[in-house]
Amino acid sequence: MGLGWKLYEGGKTPPVDGAVAPDERLSWPRTIGIGAQHVVSMFGATFVFPLIMGLDANLAIMMSGIATIIFLLVVQGKVPSYLGTSAAFVGGVVAIRASGGSSSDVLGAILVSGIVLALVGVLISALGPRTVNAVLPPAVTGAVVLIIGFNLAPVVANTYWPQDQWVGLATMVFVIVASLLLRGFWARISILLGLVFGYLLSALLDVTAGPITSVLGGATEATTHDRLDLSGVGAADWIGLPTFTAPTFSFNFTLLVLPAVIALVAENAGHVKAVAAMTKRDLDPVMGRAIFADGLATVVATSVGGSPTTTYAENIGVMAATRIYSTAAYYVAAVVALLLGLCPKFGALVNAVPGGVLGGITVILYGMIGLLGVKIWKENRVDFANPINLVPLAAGIIIGIGNVQLVFNENYSLGGIALGSIVAVAGWHLARVLAPAEMRTALLAEAGPYGSGEPLADQFGGRHESPDPSSVDQAARRRSTGEGTVDR
Repeated sequence: MGLGWKLYEGGKTPPVDGAVAPDERLSWPRTIGIGAQHVVSMFGATFVFPLIMGLDANLAIMMSGIATIIFLLVVQGKVPSYLGTSAAFVGGVVAIRASGGSSSDVLGAILVSGIVLALVGVLISALGPRTVNAVLPPAVTGAVVLIIGFNLAPVVANTYWPQDQWVGLATMVFVIVASLLLRGFWARISILLGLVFGYLLSALLDVTAGPITSVLGGATEATTHDRLDLSGVGAADWIGLPTFTAPTFSFNFTLLVLPAVIALVAENAGHVKAVAAMTKRDLDPVMGRAIFADGLATVVATSVGGSPTTTYAENIGVMAATRIYSTAAYYVAAVVALLLGLCPKFGALVNAVPGGVLGGITVILYGMIGLLGVKIWKENRVDFANPINLVPLAAGIIIGIGNVQLVFNENYSLGGIALGSIVAVAGWHLARVLAPAEMRTALLAEAGPYGSGEPLADQFGGRHESPDPSSVDQAARRRSTGEGTVDR
């Protein structure tokens, strides 16, 4: 189970050239301090994405702690990781909401996707990690991730931004400036700082400029209202259970979020590779377990109303910067998150984030999700001069971003992210079969990040002919000092 930690060098902080292994720990006070860093690192994205998806942010924080414990137990403590809210499902959830789906419908669709992800993990354990790259090559994975992000552009333009365009603009500018000028830990939480900035700015404008007239999210007509409504905070209890929601299931809605599984397989595989490089251990044998664990955690979280989960690159940054890979710190972080979820007043404070603030944040976050797909292409040297990559992926991307619909009858249609992803995945494999030999041969020059022997493309943007821990640590330290970009 990975719970028997050895005390590292009397529990003292490691020297510059030292590192604390996953099965080791510092003294408990130091371990608690590192665990607190992990909580703050994951915090911003973990509660921002539930807000965007219309789910309970407080419950999402609580279930992220439970999900992390599940993950650590399944991988037997070999892959240190924190499981926060996944951004990959946002596009599908928005599509479900636009089709009239409720939170229960959203939860049911994501729960099924979690089951599929868990089954993929079982399959990878049986067949080996090379299976991932064979079925989902970097060209296809990058296209799906890009579709998931850029399909969300209308949500920013039509839902969040119009609620308060000036607060949205100010929040967006603040996040951009903060991510560039701040250093270290502060640069990594620029999204969270932007949310706090927008929150306070909205409160200030309510006092100085008065109410605003705009169309609130979900409404059809403009109303005059305060930017920040804290009435729910005063009514909420300090201690209590969050509100649980049971999932309901719909085949049509499930199809809208299933493409996110592709992104999560790639994300988990990259996470395992990055941790393997840092800890100097071969973790390919537990890659399937890690993917299964993420799927299982998503099933557990959404079964009670929580958000989908994924491994967090933010917490990898904390590990790389501190060289403390102890899973004990992650258990501490999980317990802290669970306790935060038992404070309804905190949840009400989070849920009061004004729509204009979310507009300024999502205009960056959605674009970043899409550009992660481009990052996958770049790191794996995807050749778009090859028609196998160019033609089917071009069609899938336009279908996904433009929300093109394939109507079968008045009750069923397929479009947007789901149809775009199907065209990208099926079209690429069909093109590979039909293409002449020289085009297929050219594909072999593209790198693959999933343990198939090709160069490693890790989550820090580095390329290594073999897992070079020092290189990964250096890349991560550059990001932890503000020289890299924020992943979520």
